[in-house]
Amino acid sequence: MTDDAGSPPAVRQLRLVVEAEDYDAAVAFFRDALGMPEQAAFAGEGDARVVILDAGRATLEIANPAQKRMIDEVEVGRQVAPKLRVAFEVDDSRAATRRLVSAGATEIAPPTVTPWQSLNARLDAPAGLQITLFQELRGGDEGAAPGDPGTRDDRA
Repeated sequence: MTDDAGSPPAVRQLRLVVEAEDYDAAVAFFRDALGMPEQAAFAGEGDARVVILDAGRATLEIANPAQKRMIDEVEVGRQVAPKLRVAFEVDDSRAATRRLVSAGATEIAPPTVTPWQSLNARLDAPAGLQITLFQELRGGDEGAAPGDPGTRDDRA
């Protein structure tokens, strides 16, 4: 992938670093229940531990307050999201929601069909994260205009 000038992109990877009070529960939830493969793990002095999990393709979605409110309204029916919410695309939102609730997540809203044709569920997950699970119900047109239901920029 290159930019318009033919140069490689300046950013090669996005890592979201999350402090988890219950490290083992968070690792079990995201690695084992959600199914994010472990890329690396490191331990240091004083019981310092970190695991790097593969999340597939990463994007950074920046929304203004009106968009954040609209997404909350569509997915949950009320304002609940903190400033940071993590969204994961999954193959089956209903099955993933059931699996993650069984693994300790709290369902905020069940899988709901959105106006942009994805099936989104909202959960409170370990490490104090609010997450959205989303399943694309139809193929998106990555070249469509922002806000168009065929784009991926406003789905999560």
